[in-house]
Amino acid sequence: MTPTRTRAACGVAALASAGLLASACSASSQQASPGDPPASAVTIEISDAGCGPNPATVPTGPVTFAVTNAASAKVTEAEVQGGGKILGEKENITAGLDGTFSLRMEPGTYSVYCPGAAKDTWTFTVDGAAAGASSAPAAAGNTSLTAATQGYHDYVVTEVAQLQTATKTFTDAVRAGNIDAAKNAFAPARVHYESIEPVAESFGDLDPAIDARIDDVTDPTRWTGFHRIEKALWADGTLNGMAPIADELDADVATLKTKVATNTYQPAELANGASDLLTEVSTSKVTGEEDRYSHTDLWDFAANIDGARKAFELLQPALAATDPDLAQQLEARFTDVAQGLAEYRTADGGYQDYGAVTDTDKRSLADSVNALAEPLSQVAGKVV
Repeated sequence: MTPTRTRAACGVAALASAGLLASACSASSQQASPGDPPASAVTIEISDAGCGPNPATVPTGPVTFAVTNAASAKVTEAEVQGGGKILGEKENITAGLDGTFSLRMEPGTYSVYCPGAAKDTWTFTVDGAAAGASSAPAAAGNTSLTAATQGYHDYVVTEVAQLQTATKTFTDAVRAGNIDAAKNAFAPARVHYESIEPVAESFGDLDPAIDARIDDVTDPTRWTGFHRIEKALWADGTLNGMAPIADELDADVATLKTKVATNTYQPAELANGASDLLTEVSTSKVTGEEDRYSHTDLWDFAANIDGARKAFELLQPALAATDPDLAQQLEARFTDVAQGLAEYRTADGGYQDYGAVTDTDKRSLADSVNALAEPLSQVAGKVV
């Protein structure tokens, strides 16, 4: 992504000192679906110098990418890009950590991108005859997986339509200079974005335009999106100069709506995205850095969990056929996380101010999310 959105990574001092450090920052190894050829294994070693894939060429079919970081402090992310999109990524891989993601790769030339490295873009090639639509893998439960990807497409389209409507309510209040109305509309609009955030992130610069924080941009005068207006509302106490930012936010959300209308998905992308949502909650959002001015973080937590759960529920029929124990375990842990968040609901249907949540309670939330994230990280390799 250009510019790259930075996120608080596992191991940051603020988390460690508060005792909130996520306990499961690297994903588990993943397996190919029954009936498929074995997944090709590709290692991406990120360093200050770069992130060359090894091997750099694989045959068509399922691929598991293992991202490792031996010692780099400035390079903590690797992405596989193709067709103008991020197809898969692993973030927050700080020194000493590792993680995996799985994709079904069709023939072609792709890029491996690691922002911040001396050589940040590397070529990755997939050889062989096309195996068919990437969203319809030749795995057991193909009918269920096809239904899952179509169902997720429909879910994303619906969420973005609701995002556009809710964002317009928010931006209308901003343009009118109505601080109270804009504050009230901020979190309800964002839930529709947070639930499908991995999809928005796949479109490169669109996510930073909509959702960047101040530390994500090199030039503060070019900072746009929800969090720029959030600062104006809660920190500055004025909406002067925010009308153009509101207009741009509306335009960016409209662009997102156009893009998702024709977007397609692999089953593994649903699972990867669900895993990424939980990782972001437990490694960065738990610190309160996301909504640092409004302290509406619990709204984002809930939306991330809802988005991850939707992806899981769509994949659940296929997963239950191949690994029923994992499917049951995930269902129970999603319920546990939802019950934990429900304790912070307010009478009006919202959530408590995150600034009032104790460090002990934050640890409890992080622990419950991590208990869900570890088994969820196994799903992509089973549906790829």
